[in-house]
Amino acid sequence: MVLMGRVDQGRGGGVQSGLHSLRATCGAACDLNGWRGYGSLGRVKTRLCLRGAAAIPAVAVPGTVPVVLLAVASALASVALEPAASTAPASAARTDLRRQAEAFRVQLAEKVLPYWYDTAIDWERGGYVLADAGGRPGRPATEKQIVTQARMVWGFAHAHLKGYRDGRRDYLKAAAHGYRFLQDKFLDPEHGGYYWKTDLTGQPVNDRKYLYGEAFVIYAAVEYHRASRDAEALRQALGLFETIQARCHDGAQGGWGEHYTRDWRLLTDQDDRIEVELAGMKSANAHLHWMEALAELYEATGDRRVKDALEEALRLNAVYFYPRAGGQAAFHRHPDWRRATGPRSDGLSYGHNVEFAWLMIRAEKVLGRRPSWDHFDSLLAHALECGYDHERGGLYNRGFGNEPATDTDKIWWVQSELLAALTDGLGRGPRADYERALLALLRFLDGHQIDPQDGIWRESVTAAGQPKSTAKAHNWKANYHDVRALVKFIEGFGQPTAVPR
Repeated sequence: MVLMGRVDQGRGGGVQSGLHSLRATCGAACDLNGWRGYGSLGRVKTRLCLRGAAAIPAVAVPGTVPVVLLAVASALASVALEPAASTAPASAARTDLRRQAEAFRVQLAEKVLPYWYDTAIDWERGGYVLADAGGRPGRPATEKQIVTQARMVWGFAHAHLKGYRDGRRDYLKAAAHGYRFLQDKFLDPEHGGYYWKTDLTGQPVNDRKYLYGEAFVIYAAVEYHRASRDAEALRQALGLFETIQARCHDGAQGGWGEHYTRDWRLLTDQDDRIEVELAGMKSANAHLHWMEALAELYEATGDRRVKDALEEALRLNAVYFYPRAGGQAAFHRHPDWRRATGPRSDGLSYGHNVEFAWLMIRAEKVLGRRPSWDHFDSLLAHALECGYDHERGGLYNRGFGNEPATDTDKIWWVQSELLAALTDGLGRGPRADYERALLALLRFLDGHQIDPQDGIWRESVTAAGQPKSTAKAHNWKANYHDVRALVKFIEGFGQPTAVPR
């Protein structure tokens, strides 16, 4: 059960009205297990969220704040409100956001993008090598993986497209370098599609085809086409889409298969060569990024077949993986869409929920639809209630249903996706709750997640901000999540593009 109430208090301290509404909703009976409250002084708006074993009908209770607390206490035992920090005026918050946007613009131009250019490009063998443990002992790179190679192409192409450049670094050249490596070494000339992994020279070491990786090739090729105007890159992206539709689309149940041999035989038994998601399942992760790629491909081509696939991916994600009720999100489903259970399927990811929220809006805009802001707001409300650190800022990693987060580590990509989602949410107009969360997130990033020396985001820190993994670059960490979020934030609150130097 969730109990909510709001109290409005006059500036002079006298209570003008008591509890305006007290709304209780409950599904199956559950144990009293937690509560969270928010409040501020001045004109107070306080919200209580409690969970208990019995439903309490909605009531209107006039009176003072003590009366309100007494009513709550009588219903669900003794509870003390946890006041939130005072809300700054909207204009002051926007000033802070503009200032941070400018700081991020400088950091991106002078530190982040130069870091990736100077450390990751393999000029001798092609593609990129990512192996930076952040000052700790780490293993040298021995392989090149399709996801990171494609993301690096996307990141450099995106940087060029947004106007980032300097006299010593050509980001379009860096993108072209990686794109050629994908075409020369990862593309399967016999069966189509792109291998999962090669050695450092580009010889395949895992020639399987995984939907998750193929999606990022399309995403990268479209962005490279936009930056370079290379028509062949767009043709390659559309050709890969046609291959995926022919080989992976589930015409009977809907959605897409995810794991295949080199010659496109579906894999249903898990083994250690499947490094992403679960064999035989349909995953929220792969279907999310497939939708992400389809949105960009459709905008670039206007192809009706891509539109149909995008509409299907959007619908399936919104219904089965990321529904409006964020606590009902699912990691995996069986091919017939029954919910999967098990150690790797139970629970939810706050980062994926908020990532879907803003990518859903993006897909709907590309399709010319009215954006589902109610769905967006519902997913963010769940993340902020159950997965957000209101004391220190930052979004936790994982949890279960509507319970408080169980994995409170703060992962770089999770913070990136919340930064992107809150930026989009505030793009519609002021919202005090989104502004508070965004400002606290920015303080946490500056204080704990971002290395001030090079601007690169540490892979993971504890809830309190202590480093857990200082890694800055590896096969799953490239210039994608954080660079994309930084650009989105800069364009949302500051200058739309970099100033060429």
